[in-house]
Amino acid sequence: MMMGSVLFGTAMLAQDSRIQQRKENQQQRIGNGVKNGSLKPKQTANLENKESKLNQEIRTDRKQNGGNLTNKEKAQVNRQQNQLSKQIYKDKH
Repeated sequence: MMMGSVLFGTAMLAQDSRIQQRKENQQQRIGNGVKNGSLKPKQTANLENKESKLNQEIRTDRKQNGGNLTNKEKAQVNRQQNQLSKQIYKDKH
């Protein structure tokens, strides 16, 4: 029983780690764009708003699933993070 919980917990941490790392990378890219002037305040606010909505969606999904994301939800988060990443790139260039 304990071994299953440990494996489950490890998988959940890896999932959380990937999502969290990607979130941090995108925040850093936005911050760099603000710092070097490649992002205007309106663009920055738009990107931050999209990021905030995605983070809220993740929290809501986890709450509904006992702290976890389903595979379908993970795929959706990945797609949304891809879209946000493309938007960051587009706005910075």
